[in-house]
Order: sequence, then structure tokens, then C-alpha cells
Amino acid sequence: MGNWVVNHWFPAVVIVTWLGLNVFLFVYYFLLFDRDKKFYYTRVLLGCCRRTMRKQLDHNLTFHKLVAYAIALFTAVHIIAHLCNFEWYNDSQQAADRSLSSILSDLHQDEESNKWLNPIHTNSTTPAYVTFTTIPGLTGVIITVALILMVTSSMEFIRRSYFEVFWYTHHLFVIYFAGLVIHGIAGLVRGQTAESLNKHSPEHCAQDPTHWGRNNTLSHCEEPEFGSIPAESWQWVLTPILLYVFERVLRFWRSRQRVVITKAVVHPSKVLELQMHKKGFSMEVGQYIFINCPSISRLEWHPFTLTSAPEEDFFSVHIRAAGDWTENLIDTFQQQKPKTPRIEVDGPFGTASEDVFQYEVAMLVGAGIGVTPFASVLKSIWYKFQHADQRLKTKKIYFYWLCRDTGAFAWFNDLLASLEQEMEESGKTGFLNYRLFLTGWDHSIAGQAVFNFDKDTDVVTGLKQKTSFGRPMWSNEFSAVATAHPRSVVGVFLCGPQALAKSLQKCCHQYSSLDPRKVKFYFNKENF
Repeated sequence: MGNWVVNHWFPAVVIVTWLGLNVFLFVYYFLLFDRDKKFYYTRVLLGCCRRTMRKQLDHNLTFHKLVAYAIALFTAVHIIAHLCNFEWYNDSQQAADRSLSSILSDLHQDEESNKWLNPIHTNSTTPAYVTFTTIPGLTGVIITVALILMVTSSMEFIRRSYFEVFWYTHHLFVIYFAGLVIHGIAGLVRGQTAESLNKHSPEHCAQDPTHWGRNNTLSHCEEPEFGSIPAESWQWVLTPILLYVFERVLRFWRSRQRVVITKAVVHPSKVLELQMHKKGFSMEVGQYIFINCPSISRLEWHPFTLTSAPEEDFFSVHIRAAGDWTENLIDTFQQQKPKTPRIEVDGPFGTASEDVFQYEVAMLVGAGIGVTPFASVLKSIWYKFQHADQRLKTKKIYFYWLCRDTGAFAWFNDLLASLEQEMEESGKTGFLNYRLFLTGWDHSIAGQAVFNFDKDTDVVTGLKQKTSFGRPMWSNEFSAVATAHPRSVVGVFLCGPQALAKSLQKCCHQYSSLDPRKVKFYFNKENF
């Protein structure tokens, strides 16, 4: 290594400098075109391409899952292949027919030699013994068990119902990659050394293995010597590991910045609202953060969508009780201890909802607590109306909220009521078309709603928009939007379950026209 540095340091410096300069120029001009005012209208024209690229990044979890499935598949192939290899090694060792395989297995099997080819040295050595007593075998077992635990604990049912099991088990990736790096160090699969190849040509000598040996005058072939193949797995994982370590250090530094809780309210249906302030915190609509509460667990970080608007001087989240950690967090704030529990925040991170204002028409669909990213969007709209922001590209928003119980509507009613009043005062009553759907109810609520249907306000929410009972007929909704906006690009945004996502995505394809001059629906789903 030292000799290489002495002889090649200058071209290495030139190449590294050249690559560094190119990276710098790329980042510099990307930020220039992305932020500079002089390119504002250029970005308007090219916004569709930019949005398309960003949408691909929103599928990072899908890509992560595909990579995981590929790793699991190739791991199975790798294991099966090595099981077959061990059986063939064992058969060759036990063979006594003086065949080429038998002779190769007997070569250099003394204890002091490291020139052997067959890792099974004696007839009493079993494949299972080699598996659990060699570095490749033992690390292979460990990383396989770690992979199985990670994959199985990532199943939807476990991840939703037992998030802590998923969270802690998923961090076995540290053991997985550590084992992967050292998996090939011992060199169980070996090859003929370069020095031996000069004295022993396999093409010529393999024809008569019984005459190998220096003392055999009838043979022109010395006994072949074998050595380990250098481990290379570390080369493939080193860069990702370094990037991950850098990202974790950055996130740790950001998470250590002091967070001040300015307001904590527990709403009906056990929803906790936290309003916070953090120095240097800047957000866009629909983004999310990771929250940690050290008094509950120092290791667990959970993602929550921001419900505040960028125009506000604080940031907020609404947390529904949906597991042990969220239950403990809400109980901690409900106990009203003398000292407010400490909260750490990492983020914000981008989501698909950031692109809402890039569309002329937007359809926002939230299911239960999935309404949170759209709370941020609607709040931002309220502020834009107050300040008469003329740059707002969006001309119409259709908002759908699906809830199972009436209590879930309570914490969001004030915002919708304020929006109703603001739009009436600004003469833009047609800008927001919102519909609330109660998917779970009893007969008394339904009867009361029918009895009071003629009243100005809804009996369930107190809003002017009446609550619908049941689930929306999405084909009718999309058909109506397509008819009302025959030449628009419509952005469809969902924060909700996968079954609903499939229905909306199907409608997007069904009601989008092939004619580029007519209506197009683009589907966007929150993924975190």
C-alpha cells in the first residue's frame, strides 16, 4: 500500500480533485436553478419534470421493500448453493476411488498446511460441524437469522400492531452488515495460487492426477497449491455504511436541539395536540417529523405529520393513541406532572403533500388521523387568503375526510369553521369543497341527523357542510371532478390505508384522458 501511494499519489490527487470539483459544480448549479429568483418562471415551466422526479423519491419505502425482497431471495439462493457445495465437499472427501475429486480432497490435509482445497478434512468432519465452527458458516447462520427476524417483523400486521417489536428487530441490520463484512474473511471457497499456476497448469495436469508430485520422475506436474480468495463484500457495503453513519450523526445533532412545548391539549378520541418551538426550524406543508420521548424510550423514534402551517410561528402534531408508545405519551401529558416531559424532534422530512399547490385542482383524501397533512395544507390556505396571496396556483380543492366515530371530528372542526368564515368574507366560497364521511355510526345518530337535516348546521359537526353516512362512491366523485375541470391537471393526495389507495389509484387511471389537452389525475400517497 505504501509503495502504491509513493508511485501514484499525484494522479490520485488529480482524480479526486476532478471528481470533487464536478460534485461541487453540480450541487452549486442545482441549488442556483432551484432557488434563484431569476429562474422562478423557468421552474414554473419545468415544474412538472421536477415534480415527477420528486414523486419517485416519495417511493423510497417501496424501493426499500423491493431491495429487501431481493436480498431475501438471493440469500435463499446463496444458502441452497452452499448446502449443495458442502454435500459435494463431503462426498469428495469420503470417496476412495482415487478420482480427481478424491485426490484434491486429500491434498495438504496435515494440520500445519494452509494449502488445502476441501474444507472438510476428515471423514468424521460433517457439513454441520463446518457450518458452526468456521467464520463463514457461523456468520452465515447469524446474518440469516437476523434477516429472517427483520423480514418477518416488517409484516404489515406486526408493524401496525406491535411497532416496538418491528422497531427493535429492524435494528438487527447492524449485526447483519457486520457479519456480512467478515463473512468471507476465512476464505472457505479457495482457488489455485498464482505461483502454483506457473508450475502446475490445470488444463495439462488434470488428465493424470495420480502422477502429481515432485519426486515422481514420470510426472511433469507438481502438486497444486491453493489459497483463499480475498474477501470483497466490504467493498460493496463500505460506502452505504459511511453514508448511513454520516446521516445518523447529522440526525443525532439535529435531534439534540432544544424543543420547547408551548401547548399540549388532549382532544376527544384520545388525540394529543402538541405545539412546539425549535430554533431554526423551517417547514413546508404536509411534511413530517420524528419524535422521541426519553422518559418513555430513549431509542424509539416515531413519525408524525405536521399539522401546522409554514406561516405559523410554531409547529404542531396531532397524535392518536395507536399502540403502547402513543398510549404512554398521551398518559404522560394527561397526568399533568409539575414538569412537562422532554421531547426531541428530528426533521422535518418531505412528503408528496408538498406538491399540493403545484396543481390547479387538488383532491385531498384523509382517513381518520390521516387528515393531519391536510390540516397543514388547509391552514396554509387560510393564511394565504388572509394575506391575499396572488401567487396561489391552485384554484379549487376537494377535501374528503373519512372517520369511524364522531369524536374524531372534534379537533378539526375549528379549522374548518374558520375556513368557511374566511372564504365567505373573501368571496371565495367555491374554492374549498369539503365532505365529511362518518363510516361508523348507530341508528340514533343517523335518526337525529335526518330529523335535523333542514337546519343550517350539521348535527354531528356543527359545520354548514352536512356529514354523509357511509363511504364515498369514488367513481361518482372522480366523474364529477373530471366534468367540472375538463382541461385541468388534478393532483390526488391520500393519507390512509392501502385498500383506499388502490381504489383511488384505479380511479385516477380510469378518468384520466389520453388526450394531453384534457383532464389528468395524478395519484400521490403519503409513505412513512
